[in-house]
Amino acid sequence: MGDDEQRLFSLTEADRTRAELEPVLLEAMEARRRAKAIDEKMTELATRIQLSGGMRFDYQQAGQQRLEQNNLESSIAAALEKIHSTGCVVKDLDVGLLDFPARLNNEDIYYCWRVGEDRIRFYHRQDEGFAGRKPIDPRDADYRNPIQ
Repeated sequence: MGDDEQRLFSLTEADRTRAELEPVLLEAMEARRRAKAIDEKMTELATRIQLSGGMRFDYQQAGQQRLEQNNLESSIAAALEKIHSTGCVVKDLDVGLLDFPARLNNEDIYYCWRVGEDRIRFYHRQDEGFAGRKPIDPRDADYRNPIQ
């Protein structure tokens, strides 16, 4: 498959890939949450330093936090690369939203899944977002028994 070609998933392939990627996505979401918390602490510290015209603080602790944040960001980037390498698209890392390119009834769509859902049950056109999700018609499904 060339760089410009988009992988198209069957519903079965998308759900199987979703099951494989869910732990990777959950780890990335947790790393993102932790990195944001560190960023907020570092921003608060910088603001306090500016407002006070300079102040004493624990440089070693701040350096350790920055190192942890860099490690978390590297972990997030690696997870996103792994997810994207499958052909899946991360639409929202904060809520855990994945889209799987597909064709349904001669239309380009995304099978859409969000963390907390037991399997892929929705789709939307590629020019729509999460708000345009529609339930998958069982007659269009290419599986009868959902992957556990």
